[in-house]
Amino acid sequence: MERLALIAIGGNSLISDESHVTVKDQLSACENTAKYIAKLIQSGWRVVITHGNGPQVGYILRRAEIASTELHTVPLDSCVADTEGAIGYQLQISILNELNKLGIKRNVISVVTEVEVDDRDPSFENPTKPIGSFMAKEVAEEHRDKDGWHIIEDAGRGYRRVVPSPKPIDVVEKETIKRLLEEDVVVIAAGGGGIPVVRDKSGALHGKEAVIDKDLASALLAKYLNVDVFMISTAVDKVCIDYKKPNEKKLDSMNLKEAEKYIAEKQFAPGSMLPKINAVVDFVRTTGKIGVISTPENIKEAILGEAGTRITL
Repeated sequence: MERLALIAIGGNSLISDESHVTVKDQLSACENTAKYIAKLIQSGWRVVITHGNGPQVGYILRRAEIASTELHTVPLDSCVADTEGAIGYQLQISILNELNKLGIKRNVISVVTEVEVDDRDPSFENPTKPIGSFMAKEVAEEHRDKDGWHIIEDAGRGYRRVVPSPKPIDVVEKETIKRLLEEDVVVIAAGGGGIPVVRDKSGALHGKEAVIDKDLASALLAKYLNVDVFMISTAVDKVCIDYKKPNEKKLDSMNLKEAEKYIAEKQFAPGSMLPKINAVVDFVRTTGKIGVISTPENIKEAILGEAGTRITL
């Protein structure tokens, strides 16, 4: 059977800049990324794709705020589900069209994916993940008192809602995803880290107001599927140490020992590169397989070992 890669696409990579944020703009970004995914499939790889959704969830929440005097608000788990469907559709149609151009007949499917978390996860008691727009203090306090939001002041820029970001422990639809891949279907799954759900004592699932780190959820799925390469697609072609300093250095590769050393030195920003490195390190340590970080344009070359930063045992 063909080798298998999991490609995690960042939600911000679907928005090139603040002047290109419309649905049409995001579809154009998906179409661009799909070209590189299709070339990888053409070279003989099977793929499963995950994606981020941070900006998109923010837009849904902002629309709900503006319309709150006339329409009901949208729970956060439903926001994640909405973005899984919308972004999944854009990637799905874009990849299908690119494969058709190459004369490749392949089914492409988006799986609205639930990801189980622990109801006792510490993040539920201490929410830290900022979401949505900036607010004036009085607006933030109104949401806090009326809606029960947790609010923080964000670096002098205003006030923001913060929500739990629990650790993913299981991908509910993982067996379905695996079967689809075995049937040579191109699968888009676990968008935005998946819809956060908890399991009660009877085994029933319930959605939670939280967001799951996309890279951690992607690593969890990559480990279950035992993919040959786990790639995180982001804004930089290679991981750097001493980033934006005179002695900045791009890394072609690093092993686990080197990665852990750089993490200890705080070389990677907590809200940016660090979660990506942690996710890839977790995957490599567990499976002994290869992780790589690079840009969407380098998807094929990075997975083939010709670009990006590779992380190995």
